[in-house]
Amino acid sequence: MSDNKNTDQYGVLLYYKYVDIPNLNDLLTFYRSNCSSLSLLGRVRLSPHGVNVTVGGSLSSLEQHIEALKANNTLFLGTDFKLATCHHPLNDDVAKECGFTSLSIRVVKELVTLSSHPLLKSPEISNAGTHLSALEFHSTLHNANESPENSLVLLDARNLYETRIGKFHAPNVETLDPRVRQYSDFSSWIDDRSEQLKGKNILMYCTGGIRCEMASAYIRSKGAGFENVFQLFGGIQRYLEQFPDGGFFKGKNFVFDHRISVGGSEASSTIGTCLICQCSFDDYSSRCRCTHCRMLVLVCESCQNESALYVCELCQKQGKAVGPKQLNENDDSNKSLQGVEFLDFSSDTMLLPQELRGDDVRTSRKLRILCLHGFRQNASSFKGRTASLTKKLKKIAEFVFIDAPHEVPFIYQSPVPVPHVNGASSSLAASPPPPFENCKKKFAWFVSPNFDGSSGVDWKVADGPFDPLQYQQQTDGYDISISHLENVFSKEGPFDGILGFSQGAAMTAVISAQQEKLKGKMDFKFVVLCSGFALNLKEMECNPINCPSLHIFGNEHGQDRQIANQASKELASLYDSSCSVIVEHDRGHIIPTRSPYIDEIKAFLGRFLHDV
Repeated sequence: MSDNKNTDQYGVLLYYKYVDIPNLNDLLTFYRSNCSSLSLLGRVRLSPHGVNVTVGGSLSSLEQHIEALKANNTLFLGTDFKLATCHHPLNDDVAKECGFTSLSIRVVKELVTLSSHPLLKSPEISNAGTHLSALEFHSTLHNANESPENSLVLLDARNLYETRIGKFHAPNVETLDPRVRQYSDFSSWIDDRSEQLKGKNILMYCTGGIRCEMASAYIRSKGAGFENVFQLFGGIQRYLEQFPDGGFFKGKNFVFDHRISVGGSEASSTIGTCLICQCSFDDYSSRCRCTHCRMLVLVCESCQNESALYVCELCQKQGKAVGPKQLNENDDSNKSLQGVEFLDFSSDTMLLPQELRGDDVRTSRKLRILCLHGFRQNASSFKGRTASLTKKLKKIAEFVFIDAPHEVPFIYQSPVPVPHVNGASSSLAASPPPPFENCKKKFAWFVSPNFDGSSGVDWKVADGPFDPLQYQQQTDGYDISISHLENVFSKEGPFDGILGFSQGAAMTAVISAQQEKLKGKMDFKFVVLCSGFALNLKEMECNPINCPSLHIFGNEHGQDRQIANQASKELASLYDSSCSVIVEHDRGHIIPTRSPYIDEIKAFLGRFLHDV
């Protein structure tokens, strides 16, 4: 430990401010210079609409940082600077995951991401709920406790893993815990419970206040019946400073820095329980995570095992019992989902450098993307065809490949007679079928109306010459395919997005058009449609399709001989243009992985990393 650490106490500073920034570059320069000169470590997020900062360092340096902000910039008038003394980061792994081993200063579009549709406009922060001080918040709960007949609703704006170790509880007050994995799911939860909240006095709280700013504005944007929204100014942190014994707050306050949690030092205040044995436990310092969704889980020291795969309560509720990697290695478990192939990126998948900040809510995992192959392909062949793509995206995405449910027969084309100059045709002997050995089964998402469902074990001669427009006639089989995918989501989800290629893109398009109807069975945030086309199905009668989408297809000179450029354009036109991105390329019937195409793909996916 350095002399500086011995002579100057360590501390953590958290603050945010929603305000229009007139010159973002000037502010960026200030933070780079000031934080570096004071040896501050942590995260600084700047946007045109404000700042969100969590930094650590010596108390004297943090105090100098605050004074510099107050003296040189009127933007920070009235800012609530939360400065707390604490121990220096003792666990390098935890400090690194929380971003306290370096200084990260970034310009972002949004300080916190409320919606799972990051391309859509956020609510106006000026419409946020009324601020209540810690004393006012406490008094409101106390008065409601004295009056059983009240219209007060206490709403927790945090994630499930946070509420598991601490939450407010007041008798006679209806308390709502959304039980969401990440903050970007919160708006959907509000949408589903609008009638329950309408006409109520809604009292909101979160860790430090910033999540309530955006969430309360979203609730108030719903109009009549949603005017009375209040939020705890300064969050749980300020409340516990005012009421050291906890007041109406029970347990510990989860924080997004190396402290992990604060408050609740007495054993009686432990409200969390071990995921495995259910004993009283509330320490997240081991950083155990769900093998499916990567959410933090509580596992006591007695139950911790380096080789164990944990499944959080949300994934258990969805019927998941084992992790993807374990499923691949267990033949008995794999019988229920034959044809599922997982890409394993080893330690990269398990733990990534985390982008968490003071009151941010992102967890350190990659995007999980379900991949749907094209007609007469399978999971294995599609995995091979996309090897370059998955390699270049391995730091931000994990890809899961599955077979479609309709097995199709092996087809081969007989030689076409070659006409002579005199008009006669040469007679060719019937060509033998290709060797059957090592041929893998082929599948489809849609089949032609006359498909008899038989695949057989032998090659079949095609009925006629190849029809380049055959994909337009393959319109049957949707019900079986959607049932198959619901089973995949139930057993192997959650998935952040779906990537479809050719006929797989057509299937993905139908799913996105039915996204609202499929909610709860197949939840996802975005789709990637490669060489896609739209089928003439009643399920596609939804225009525009309000789902964030990336469309990748060959341009007019792109040499895609399977799916015409116009067909892919027509599919893209069915989507809401405010949340869709189009990438046209010249590489044919493939997913391009060279620049600038791969850069555009990364940029689209990068927007959703705020949610995970």
